[in-house]
Amino acid sequence: MSLLNPNRLHTGDTVGVIAPASPPNQEYLEKGIEFLEGLGLRVKVGKSVEKIYGYLAGSDEERLEDLHAMFLDAEVKAIFCACGGYGTARLAANIDYEIIKANPKIFWGYSDITFLHTAIRQETGLITFHGPMLGSDIGKEDTHTYSKEGFQQLFDPTEVIYSERLSPLETLIEGVTRGELVGGNLSLIVSTLGTPFEIDTNGKILFIEDVNEEPRSVDRMLNQLQMAGKLDEVNGIVIGDFCDCTSNRELSLTLEEVINHYVLSANKPAIKGFMMGHCNPHISIPLGVQAVLNTNNKSLIVESGIV
Repeated sequence: MSLLNPNRLHTGDTVGVIAPASPPNQEYLEKGIEFLEGLGLRVKVGKSVEKIYGYLAGSDEERLEDLHAMFLDAEVKAIFCACGGYGTARLAANIDYEIIKANPKIFWGYSDITFLHTAIRQETGLITFHGPMLGSDIGKEDTHTYSKEGFQQLFDPTEVIYSERLSPLETLIEGVTRGELVGGNLSLIVSTLGTPFEIDTNGKILFIEDVNEEPRSVDRMLNQLQMAGKLDEVNGIVIGDFCDCTSNRELSLTLEEVINHYVLSANKPAIKGFMMGHCNPHISIPLGVQAVLNTNNKSLIVESGIV
C-alpha cells in the first residue's frame, strides 16, 4: 500500500480536537487549545469531548461520529486527540477507512491512540503523528519547550533528528538500519495481535514505550510479541520512555533486565533512552515514514511526515 503524506499546516488553518478514548481534563484541554491558537490556528472541538460515559468520552457511536466528522470536514486540516486513556480499540472495527483515505490529513496523539495509528496506517497508508496531547501534556504548566516545539514539524517539512543533544542514549545492539517507523505504546501494540489490525513489523523499525506497567507486565507483553514473531521481523528497535515501570515486589527483575533480555534475543540494532512517550519532554515523531537508526553516532533520523 502506498503511503499518504498529509498536507502541512499554515497560519490561519482550522484544526479539530477529538477525544476518541477517555474524557480529558477540561482545564488542561482549554489551555492546550489556547496553545494551538497561539500557533495561529483556529480550533473546532468535537461534540463528545466534554462527555463522560464511565471511562469513555461518550459512547462508541458518539466518539466515532466525531472522528468521521473531522475527517469529512474540508475546513479541518489536522486532528488532535485531547488525551488517551482507554477506548480507541472499541472504534477500530467500525471506522469507515475510505473516509480517511479520501480525506487524508494530520492525525496526532499517543498512548491509547496507538491503536488508531496502527489501524489507520495499515488500512489507508496515512502517515500519522506520535506526539504530546492537549489535555494530558500541552495544557500543563510544566510542559517542556521541546514538547511544544514538536508541533512545528506540522508547518515545515523537515526531518526529525534525535541525537544525544536531546537525551542520553544507550546502544543495546550495534548497527545501522533503515525502515518504516511503526509502533507506540507497548500495551496497545500487543492488543492488536490476533485482530484484523495486527501490527506489521516486517522490515520495520519498531518503537515502544509505556507507563505504569510493572517489569513482569512488560515481560509478558514483550514475550507475546516475541512468540508472535514480531521482534524477529523488525529491522531495528527504538526504546522510548517507560514511565513509572517499576515494582515494589520483593522478588522482581528490573525493567532494564526485562528489556535487555528481549532486545538481545532479537539481535537487531537497538538504542534506548529516547524521550518519547509518557514523559516530559516528549519528542514528537511521524509514524509510517522511513527512518534511519544509527548506533555509530547514536541517532534516529525520521523523514518528514508532511508535504
